[in-house]
Amino acid sequence: MTKVARGIDLGLAGCRRCHKVCQLAEQDTLAMPQFCPRCGARLHLRKPHSLERTWALILAAFICFFPANLYPMMTVTSLGRGDPSTIMEGVITLVQHQMYGIALVVFVASVAVPLLKLVGLAMLLLGVQGQVGLTAKQCTVIYRLVEIVGRWSMLDLFVIAILVALVDLGAIAKIEAGPAALAFGLVVVLTMLAAMSFDPRLLWDKEWRDE
Repeated sequence: MTKVARGIDLGLAGCRRCHKVCQLAEQDTLAMPQFCPRCGARLHLRKPHSLERTWALILAAFICFFPANLYPMMTVTSLGRGDPSTIMEGVITLVQHQMYGIALVVFVASVAVPLLKLVGLAMLLLGVQGQVGLTAKQCTVIYRLVEIVGRWSMLDLFVIAILVALVDLGAIAKIEAGPAALAFGLVVVLTMLAAMSFDPRLLWDKEWRDE
């Protein structure tokens, strides 16, 4: 299979700020800093320390994932009696009340999506480092799926925010966010940052070297 020329081979670098494709000077582009002629931002052939940053963010998100599912997500107070519940307890309660559609949405948005995103990002990093037998095309599919499922990560937090804002009837009924809401919010933010810090071009660099 014929190798396709890459921008890095032609001395081209895309500016991450204004997206201008810049021709690098004829010198050691890795040692000498160069800057975009349009906006003045520093040019990089690849995102600096992409793998290290992404691994750190993924591990931090994994750590936050456990308290997000073990601690109460919200507390429903009715007539002075509070009833804190975790995510899975809420899903089970919805199933017991035969609200299967809502239970499925809560489970997918609160458990499946964050976990799939973390596992997908970890597989991408392992694929770049040659730890799993995935091709660049397969990793690209995983990367696109991670971006798609990541859009639904905030759904559970939106539901809690709406309920807290709407259900506040004093001693009659009240809904308060639990400690798991903060941990879940950290999981969402950390996975978003991890997806942003990962440079997908590293996948094709590995494929190009292996050909």
